[in-house]
Amino acid sequence: MGTIEERIIKSETRIFKAVFPSTTNHYDTLFGGTALHLMDEVAFICATRFSRKKVVTISTGQIDFKKAIPAGTLIELVAKVISVGRTSCKIHVDIFMEQMYSELRETVVSGTFSFVAVDENKKPVPILDDLE
Repeated sequence: MGTIEERIIKSETRIFKAVFPSTTNHYDTLFGGTALHLMDEVAFICATRFSRKKVVTISTGQIDFKKAIPAGTLIELVAKVISVGRTSCKIHVDIFMEQMYSELRETVVSGTFSFVAVDENKKPVPILDDLE
């Protein structure tokens, strides 16, 4: 399986999306709830790839919305494991915004999500078998 550090590197997860009008609010910017949904999704995938176990979201840390994301832009969500406990891990997620027709790229949203590994009865289990 490799060391924890190797697993962290291999589990980094990236998702790209185009921001279409159907995902925007009345200001023509990405709806905050949609951004949170996408962040939780990419964090879940990252935590699953890291542990290869069933995981559930147990909390979110502070989410910083630094800039509005207008329709017609591209976003990249990047999730990385930043800490590992006995049954849990914490994932940091950044959303980068890119203009479709220029090289401009900037971090616009950042936050953390915590996950716990669970068994079939939804009881916590070690996040990595090596940590039992």
